[in-house]
Amino acid sequence: DPAYYVLKEDASPCIFGSIEKQRWSYACAKQLIERLIYAEGAENGLEFTIVRPFNWIGPRMDFIPGIDGPSEGVPRVLACFSNNLLRRQPLKLVDGGQSQRTFIYIKDAIEAVLLMIENPARANGHIFNVGNPHNEVTVRQLAEMMTEVYAKVSGEAALEEPTVDVSSKEFYGEGYDDSDKRIPDMTIINQQLGWNPKTSLWDLLESTLTYQHRTYAEAIKQAVAKPVASS
Repeated sequence: DPAYYVLKEDASPCIFGSIEKQRWSYACAKQLIERLIYAEGAENGLEFTIVRPFNWIGPRMDFIPGIDGPSEGVPRVLACFSNNLLRRQPLKLVDGGQSQRTFIYIKDAIEAVLLMIENPARANGHIFNVGNPHNEVTVRQLAEMMTEVYAKVSGEAALEEPTVDVSSKEFYGEGYDDSDKRIPDMTIINQQLGWNPKTSLWDLLESTLTYQHRTYAEAIKQAVAKPVASS
């Protein structure tokens, strides 16, 4: 429902899929703990601040499968796409990569959290969205941007076919479901702490992929070059 694309901490309703889509248990768990904390504050005076992160990304996010994490592991989208770029493999777009998301640089997000810690009187009792609504793209657009940025920072030519479409069932298995678009409303954090994100998506991707290439490219080359043991 387009009326709920922009999510407000104090007004937007809970949004859940059907019980058969068990991935929504993740959203349910987050909602439950938020409600318990808020109730404890209202009933017993608990001092709290709740942060709702909207896709914090940057260097050292997640792992690169087979290098500093399990070979069969599936990291979150930034590291997943980075792994494909480093291995010169097409980036897998789940259900065409049409879902829309916003992304915020980790340094901006940490700045917001530090403001909460340094200003407890203004942060206490509040729930804060921490994201960057200006950095909104489809997952397909993210893949295209990452392909272009990685070619720049690595000096390697981009793949002729940089992406491939896969179904959510094929990629995640049964029980996957997710919202198609979500944007953080930044009104409350701006009013309470005077904070706004600064870093553009292009700049954060350039910084992050420079780190990924410098950190992992040689290790992946060595891993790929290892001879396969004969049976």
